[in-house]
Amino acid sequence: MVRLAVVDVGNTSTAAGLWVGGRVSRVVHVDGAIEEAFAAVSRICDFGVDAIAYVSVVPRHDPKWRAFARRMGLEFRCVTPESAARIVTIDYPKPETIGADRLADAAGAVSRYGAPVIVMDFGTAFTAAAITGDCVWRGGVIAPGFPLMRDYMFERTAKLPRMELGRGKVPKIGRSTEEAMRFGAIVGYRGMVREIASELKGNFKEDFNLVATGGFAKWVLKDIGLPFKIDPTLTLYGAGLICAKES
Repeated sequence: MVRLAVVDVGNTSTAAGLWVGGRVSRVVHVDGAIEEAFAAVSRICDFGVDAIAYVSVVPRHDPKWRAFARRMGLEFRCVTPESAARIVTIDYPKPETIGADRLADAAGAVSRYGAPVIVMDFGTAFTAAAITGDCVWRGGVIAPGFPLMRDYMFERTAKLPRMELGRGKVPKIGRSTEEAMRFGAIVGYRGMVREIASELKGNFKEDFNLVATGGFAKWVLKDIGLPFKIDPTLTLYGAGLICAKES
């Protein structure tokens, strides 16, 4: 049975876990420097792995992770359009421009929940992808995520504070600057999510399953009134699923 250390390098954090037989365990999230991520993955490798399954949206870190895999004596397997095509057919003019995390999300969503499926990832950026019932990746959506929106408002205005993310209920109306920002962020984001789901369903005339992942998914989707399945380990699972097929 293939055993993988799955690594997802994002813009603000790195997630990693142990992938064995389609199950992801020992999940860690590292917000610090890359050396801290190396240390966390080293501990996962102590459980015995055959290779590192790698997803990244930060290309400048790729050589460092390749070197880390060499030091550990492990094969380095990347999620690519070619490797993802073993699970999901890619119908896209320039497949090499698709983020590896989006491919991993798509493969994981199809495997766990079936097609047709819309998978949304609520991270530093917001992404969505539509996989139709014939397991074809048709394209997607990219928008600013909560951290980008929050930081932009803080940096580009004189009086708005840096809003805390991931916590707090939606007020009935903003009765302070913080509440007004929270209302705008969460309610506005829910509106965007509903509209994207509705538009994609109408464009493809399919009854899509709805799947979400990413650090802000649970916060955004609470009480949204749509049947989302929230899957925190989806990207790691999809990366392992794709890279396990290379063995």
